[in-house]
Amino acid sequence: MAAADSTSATLRRRDLCSRGIRLAGKMRSDVVDLLDTYVEQQGLDASASVAAVEGVPVAAVERWDEQTGTQRLLENLAAYRAFRALLAQMLEEQREQLGEADATLGRALAAVLLQVSAFTYHLEELLRLENRGPPGEEGAVPPAPPPLTLFERKLRGLGVLRELAQWAVRSARDLRQLAKPSPGSGAAPSPAESL
Repeated sequence: MAAADSTSATLRRRDLCSRGIRLAGKMRSDVVDLLDTYVEQQGLDASASVAAVEGVPVAAVERWDEQTGTQRLLENLAAYRAFRALLAQMLEEQREQLGEADATLGRALAAVLLQVSAFTYHLEELLRLENRGPPGEEGAVPPAPPPLTLFERKLRGLGVLRELAQWAVRSARDLRQLAKPSPGSGAAPSPAESL
């Protein structure tokens, strides 16, 4: 019975990872398209350099190969929770700035926000499968940025979208790593191994 439960959990984990990889790929594709639209609609230069944006999680990580599966999931979850709040803020600012005059950009932002929310839920499901419930969302919302000029908000939005595209790549890589069988066995690492 325990072996059947273990096999079932392994299959469920692989299925969730596989679906998550597809979601991350779709999200990255949509974010890249949104970036093009955003740059055009906001009158920005696509090659504009954007300094690190406060509250935007950075996808780059040192010693990525040393992280456990749970660490990867927790970092992804924290990042996507932050992106969910940042995108909601961008969508609100977009509506205030242009009203309904530019529905295309608003719809694209809303669609990516929905994908980020779905991916966040997906990561929470993977953490539950790891026998570790997702942490609460206290502190998950980035602090409200200081009042910014319109141009600074545009650059912050560009930074958010660029980093989100990078996170989608990292997330797919993390999920591929998580779906790999552990060395010497035919099964994925057990939750205890990944802690």
